[in-house]
Amino acid sequence: MDTPETFLDFIRQQSGKLLEQTLTHTGLTFISVLIAVCIGVPAGILISRRKKLAGPVLGITGILQTIPSIALLGFMIPLLGIGPKPAIVALFLYALLPVVRNTYTGILGVDPNITEAATGMGMSPRQLLLKVQLPLAMPVILAGIRTATVINVGVATLAAYIAAGGLGEFIFGGIALNNTHMMLAGAIPAALLAILFDWGLSRLQRLNMRKARKTVLVLPAVLLLLSSFYLLPDTYSTRIKAGFTPEFMGRKDGAIGLRNVYGLHLRTLVISDMIMYKAAYGKKLDVISGSSTDGRVKAFDLMVLKDDKHIFPPYYAAPVVRQAVLEKYPELAPALDQLSGTINDSIMTELNYRVDYLKQNPQQVAKDFLVSARLWKPARNGTKGTIRIGAKIFGDGYILANMYKMLIEGYTDLNATTKTGLGGTKIVFDALVNDQIDMYPEYTGTGLLVILQAPQQTIDSIIGDSKKVYDYVKKGFAEQYQVRWLQPIGFNNTYALMMRREQASRLHINSISDLAKYVHHH
Repeated sequence: MDTPETFLDFIRQQSGKLLEQTLTHTGLTFISVLIAVCIGVPAGILISRRKKLAGPVLGITGILQTIPSIALLGFMIPLLGIGPKPAIVALFLYALLPVVRNTYTGILGVDPNITEAATGMGMSPRQLLLKVQLPLAMPVILAGIRTATVINVGVATLAAYIAAGGLGEFIFGGIALNNTHMMLAGAIPAALLAILFDWGLSRLQRLNMRKARKTVLVLPAVLLLLSSFYLLPDTYSTRIKAGFTPEFMGRKDGAIGLRNVYGLHLRTLVISDMIMYKAAYGKKLDVISGSSTDGRVKAFDLMVLKDDKHIFPPYYAAPVVRQAVLEKYPELAPALDQLSGTINDSIMTELNYRVDYLKQNPQQVAKDFLVSARLWKPARNGTKGTIRIGAKIFGDGYILANMYKMLIEGYTDLNATTKTGLGGTKIVFDALVNDQIDMYPEYTGTGLLVILQAPQQTIDSIIGDSKKVYDYVKKGFAEQYQVRWLQPIGFNNTYALMMRREQASRLHINSISDLAKYVHHH
């Protein structure tokens, strides 16, 4: 993706999308806070009356708060699918603790002399609650709502991972594509929203006792109004729903190429690689951007559409290693090159299938393959030095990182450690260049388009020839980054558009051009 001249140019170009995402983000935040207030305030009042319940209720809401947000969203998907529902439920659970705890603390914190005097004047428990305890506890309750709102503005960025939209789409896209403008376009509005909402609620909090009763009426109305910003995405213009990863959304060999070369305009949700295949299988999505050797293609009976206009370049996998490390340990390259030419597409798909779908341990899968290829040797437990191996968050990465570890430890006196799951290309490549890792498996197409960002004429002239692409990236990496490409492993893991096999054959769609025609006519 050609980065626009300045950040302001980017904002101007994307202003429509940015506004839509900001409104979605605001709506997601406040729908969940509103539900948390409707449930949390009564729960706080109840446990302030029945002290025995306080421990268990605060304990459970406290535990919910400690679950990592991405894991909580993951748990929601089997129950509620993808999109806004699981995101709202997860955000509501996060907002619950501060609301319940502050309501409970606020009511208990009311001066006992005041409550005694009110009871002495003949107030019923209900009058006592509404006229004395709640108005006096209001600043503390509002502090809890403020906390919940600020937490939720942050956590709502993760909603983009499960196709619920929001400013996270820009943030994850920017990280994956090494595009700072894109990252900032999501991060700055999210930070501003948190500050703005916090300030607005702090103004409410400062109102004096007489106005506190009005707050009780004003607050739900304000929350309701802000919740209404979450206008659910319009009904899809086509019956075909697509889900693409943040990285695919911004790549020339991705959504941009599909639009420019094929004229394919799909209503697209941004979704995490981890749940995309499952969403296609579960009929939540019809078209996804997968990778051709992913084991889940086989597991979920998906069909790869033919790329008849060749927008996806060859993606031969090979280890990239810092030049300095190869010079320090000359025995490293021959050990890693043992793997060259041993894994073709179908073998890699099978290995990925075992990890992605059968949930086998990547270490075991790596070892089984090396044993069958007669490459496995027991570790020498050498003490000469340690090689740090990185990998992206894909199945291939985990498996190859483990193979490299075993080859290094079996064929040299070096040790190896693995740092897997390093997110998108940007994160893992930065780690390599900044001496956080020594090597990782990369794909020639990604090296060409994302890291070297080769000019369009160059791309057009070499994209059809895998050898030329390899030679180009090998030279570019050595000159610009002092990083060396070793021998290709053998498999070609290209990007691919996929559909459920049954649906593709029913609609007579075999290629991306067929899909573009179908979408155009419907």
